[in-house]
Amino acid sequence: MRFALLLCFLALTSLSVNAQNPTPSPLDTPPLRVSESEEPDVLRVTTNLIQIDAVVTDKSGKFVSNLRPEDLEILVNGKHQAITNFSFVKIESELPKSDAPRKANASAGPTTPVRLRPDQVKRTIALVVDDLGMDCSNTSFVRQTLKSFVDLQMQSGDLVAIIRTGSGVGVLQQFTSDKRQLYAAVERVKYYPAVGKCLGMTPTPRSDEDKQRERLLPKEDASVKAAEDIDEFRENIRFDSTLGAVDYVVRGMAGLPGRKGLVLLSEGFPIDRTHVRDRIRRLADDANRAGVVIYTMDARGLVADGLTAANLPFGADTQTIAAQMHGRMSGFSASQDGLIFLAEQGGGFAIRNTNDLAGGIGRVLADQNNYYLIGFRPDPSIFEDAKTRFNKLTVRSNLPGLTVRYRSGFFGFEDVRRARTEPSTPQQKILHALRSPFVSGGIGLRLTPLFGNERAGSFVRALVHIPGKELTFTTKPDGLSEAVITIVAYTFGDNGKVLGSAAETHTLTLTDVLHARALTRGLVYSLRVPIKNPGPFQLRLAVRDDKSERIGSASQFMIIPDLKKGRLALSGIALSSYALTKEKNAADEDAATATEKIAGESVLNQAALRRFRANQILQFAYVIYNAKVDKNTQQPRLTVETKLYRDGKQIFSGNRVVYDASGQKDLARLIGESALQLGGLPEGEYVLEIAVTDMLVSEARATTRGWIDFEIGN
Repeated sequence: MRFALLLCFLALTSLSVNAQNPTPSPLDTPPLRVSESEEPDVLRVTTNLIQIDAVVTDKSGKFVSNLRPEDLEILVNGKHQAITNFSFVKIESELPKSDAPRKANASAGPTTPVRLRPDQVKRTIALVVDDLGMDCSNTSFVRQTLKSFVDLQMQSGDLVAIIRTGSGVGVLQQFTSDKRQLYAAVERVKYYPAVGKCLGMTPTPRSDEDKQRERLLPKEDASVKAAEDIDEFRENIRFDSTLGAVDYVVRGMAGLPGRKGLVLLSEGFPIDRTHVRDRIRRLADDANRAGVVIYTMDARGLVADGLTAANLPFGADTQTIAAQMHGRMSGFSASQDGLIFLAEQGGGFAIRNTNDLAGGIGRVLADQNNYYLIGFRPDPSIFEDAKTRFNKLTVRSNLPGLTVRYRSGFFGFEDVRRARTEPSTPQQKILHALRSPFVSGGIGLRLTPLFGNERAGSFVRALVHIPGKELTFTTKPDGLSEAVITIVAYTFGDNGKVLGSAAETHTLTLTDVLHARALTRGLVYSLRVPIKNPGPFQLRLAVRDDKSERIGSASQFMIIPDLKKGRLALSGIALSSYALTKEKNAADEDAATATEKIAGESVLNQAALRRFRANQILQFAYVIYNAKVDKNTQQPRLTVETKLYRDGKQIFSGNRVVYDASGQKDLARLIGESALQLGGLPEGEYVLEIAVTDMLVSEARATTRGWIDFEIGN
């Protein structure tokens, strides 16, 4: 069993059936780009319809859902508009069953990541952390807020991204429902020393008097002015980078369904220049057209009014202290002006002067679930001077005591994304499937990436199960069956950066026996990806049936361990199964036939598909890395524990067994194997967890865990 199961690590064939050698695909694989919108937008700006979204609350802040069209008024540039479309949208979301719901990373067990379909998405949220210029004392505060959101507030049906403004990453690669990927993103939120500060305070801005005095500085004091100019230059860089990153994320969200929310966690920025306000208005216009509501959150929380020793000169007199105090508060207020203005323009609200940032995110989530869609026929004058004219929008209630929050306005040009066509070429269709955060179900792929390591370095062996019955086979004159498939893969590293890409076209020419086997058992494509650097790793893969033009896609996120640190680690877990009854009946049959009946299908196929039947024997194999060796016995001292979960709840826990290292040739790479009788388990999704403990290591780092999900079905 040991050798058979490890074929998933060592297999070199591209497909588990005989096929012609792969030919280079004519499909180029450039770096992925942000997708454009093919989904209906919440806000539309066309010559025959303008549609906006608005939130209405009462005096207590509760959402009002029973309004009629005549209860609201819409004005554009002060002129009334006749409402032609009116509806209230309420998105039902799951509420926690208790005040303290179980954390996603709690010891109760791993949860299986699910890649959503567009119709399964309830809320789409981008949490954008403005790490450029963030005080080092606030980064841990922000990390705690983000972890709290993932643990306690994120629900099934949520599509979430955590993006840093200083990372320069692709956007769509970050949206996920996989909490492991979000935890990895949270850990990357750190102090950015190149631009940030680490004084725990807000810098005091220069007054007009200070600027006038600087013009009269003697040449020997020029160095002081130069230092201040550098500070101002750095602030301008941060401001441009922050808004540029937000705009990039907004454009990336345009292709996602429904009304989306973007939360900017920042220490703020001033808006005392005209071009700054204009840029924010254009950013808000992009957000409107993409259906994105922008919220802002002051990452500093509740800031004390008084001065600290860090910003109070030694021996300062009363007048100096008063000036410092005034400058500090003026600078703090000015920095919040940018957050308030950006949120108002983007249809959201600003969360500030509070240490309960997690509660602020809760307000954002609730705000995404209740809104009105309102449409009206535009006057032709709106589209005059389209590039420069900003049309001010006003939405107000005719009923007393109600507050309406809405988009500030829009530029008078038609939404050109409406004129864009669906992807038409094979290249466009495959790239569209790859860059989308949703599964493409034209071909039902099953992806199983397995981490491994050998003397030459680490790698991921990706096994892709392709249902043969979903491919188009044609019969050739010689009676052989033929199908042509194109396979494209992208790998992403830290923060979604593209590590590499590959494309192959395979022509499958099969005999009757192999064709029948492919239709019943499917095919397995094996891709070996070398790993240069440990850390977050994501594989995205698409398969296209060239004759029917159907496309399937799959993706998987992993955390690659750093074996150079010498810590205990596990490889991926390979699964297969057999039935005891068939094994007994096969004793007198031909060896090859007996193996076929016992396994039911090839080991490689089972490891890729991970679908088994109840009452079978589930067998699994893995490799243990960096186990310590006892100096006296020259053997490791390990224990292994097996657990089984369903829906995050433990349903089986095996006894801790002592690992037997006898016969192992490479003590740095110990092969582990075991088996588990599935019994009469009901159909559904399960998770197998392996915990290996090194008795020669201190308790804090003694145990490593690995898991893999599988399915029980027919």
